Amino acid sequence: MRTVETGAPSVGEVKELAKSGVRTAGRLGRGRWSVVTVVTVTLILYAIAWPTLPLTHDISPPLLPLISGMAVFPFLFVLVRPALGWAVAAAAGLVIPIAFDLVPGYDYPWQVVHILVMLALVFAVAIREEIRLVLVVWIATVLLFAAFVPGRNGWGWGIGITAVVVFGLLVRWLLISRRQLAQEEEVSELERARRAILEEKAHIARDLHDIVAHHMSMIVVQAQSAPYRLPDVNDDVRAEFDALGATAREALNEVRTLLGVLRSDGQLPEHEPQPGIDRIGELFESSRRAGMTLGTETVGVPTPVSDGVGLTVYRILQESLANAARHAPGARVCARLQWEPASVTVEVTNGPASAGQVDTTVRPSDRSGGNGILGMVERASVVGGQLVAHPRPGGGFEVRAVLPVLTGA
Repeated sequence: MRTVETGAPSVGEVKELAKSGVRTAGRLGRGRWSVVTVVTVTLILYAIAWPTLPLTHDISPPLLPLISGMAVFPFLFVLVRPALGWAVAAAAGLVIPIAFDLVPGYDYPWQVVHILVMLALVFAVAIREEIRLVLVVWIATVLLFAAFVPGRNGWGWGIGITAVVVFGLLVRWLLISRRQLAQEEEVSELERARRAILEEKAHIARDLHDIVAHHMSMIVVQAQSAPYRLPDVNDDVRAEFDALGATAREALNEVRTLLGVLRSDGQLPEHEPQPGIDRIGELFESSRRAGMTLGTETVGVPTPVSDGVGLTVYRILQESLANAARHAPGARVCARLQWEPASVTVEVTNGPASAGQVDTTVRPSDRSGGNGILGMVERASVVGGQLVAHPRPGGGFEVRAVLPVLTGA
């Protein structure tokens, strides 16, 4: 029969985590190198614009670094806010031709570096910004060139700017289609992983059915038919067989519920019907039928509890009674429920094993050898409660849990 280990990640999970880390590191590395590239290019353009600006415009030397910076430094926004960078570059492109005269022999209103920065920002806007903003930037840039570039060259630049915008939109749509394709591939991988999990769950369910459910069914059949197959069965033995059959049927029903969860398509266990407070009486009765000397006590008025708390109370009682029957056979067991406005206290105590039996009650040091007490502690903590389990001073064992009556678990 297959077993499912949930404590440590599988090899596949480790590989997936490693791949995810590599992808994240790759994205961070690419982003860092992109910033370095943009800053480097900006500094190179600035180093070109400052000394060449006196060759194109009549500007006093103290203003050269400022005007050159207005033309070049908007390029720093190309990766994060290209529309803002374009706005600054376009504003500089509007102010410079009006405020400063051209050097004789130079006809263009801006430096070549300034023109390159504006075109690069227009291209970045076409790739990254909204379509409406792309339309505004395109029209404004065409009008800016048409207004300041001499002769008919301004409209020729308008055609070139249109080509830059169209090319940027093509690149944008290509990137979008690749991103959508990557998302679809990721969804396909998740679907394949989901199908693999469902198939594995189906295999586990089939193995449980073939082994556990089959043998439990045979126990039920044997227990029910024993009084008819065996001669001279007295009433006490008949009652013992009936109790055995009832317990086996209850276990078989829970196994079938688990099989239904495993076979379901993504159905979570908490969505399946689970025992709660209303079935505690049946649990006590089945324990008595199994021969346990069980005393029960309820203090206070039972209050409504959430499904998670109800299931936790039932499972703690079930596990505690099973431990008492297994480790202290023949001992008297007492189950006590104390209801308070905000909490419910569950106590299960048992005395030492009866004469002729060995008291093998579980000690706290035995927790590593089984999952019973540890499972109860985890169940209690999940719903916000606490559970302690320890030997009693006079012999025997005690389990005590305090749980909130209402919780979101």
